[in-house]
Amino acid sequence: MKLLVTGGAGFLGARLSRELLKAGQLNGQTLVELHIADLFPPPADLSADPRVRVHAGPLLNQSALFASGFDAVFHLASAVSGECELDFELGLRSNLDSTRLLLDSLRQAGNVPRLVFASSVAVFGPDDANPLPDLVTDNTLPSPQTSYGTHKLMCEYLIADYTRKGFIDGRSARLMTVTVRPGKPN
Repeated sequence: MKLLVTGGAGFLGARLSRELLKAGQLNGQTLVELHIADLFPPPADLSADPRVRVHAGPLLNQSALFASGFDAVFHLASAVSGECELDFELGLRSNLDSTRLLLDSLRQAGNVPRLVFASSVAVFGPDDANPLPDLVTDNTLPSPQTSYGTHKLMCEYLIADYTRKGFIDGRSARLMTVTVRPGKPN
């Protein structure tokens, strides 16, 4: 099995990559290659594993990698909320443009990979005109109030449409807040 983790050098991506390598399989299939794509190289323990292939640099430069054919993709890479509010263009490039490139490249590969997308509860706002209920259900309407929440919702819709068309087998998981530690983002 050939897997891709975008954002694989980050906090969540590195943890996920370690767990995948430790398990050595996914859905009963042996893990042969784990490709980690991120702006920066992953921690040394990940890079040292012979099953890991490192692809450091902007995701917008990785179309050939994405089109090389994967069995499964975990798409975790994104610019976070504060960054997107401060730099609108960065948010568009990092979140929306890179996701579209990933999806189009996966479609070109000719197989139908499983894709898991790390979305966010930021898709829900809150908006005073559409307050968030105590219990979020499938019928709770999204009403993003930040560029980040808007990007995540747009990516969810793209993933749903590519899945409907049979290009990928997509899933979106709306994650709660991940506390960002001080210092330079990785």
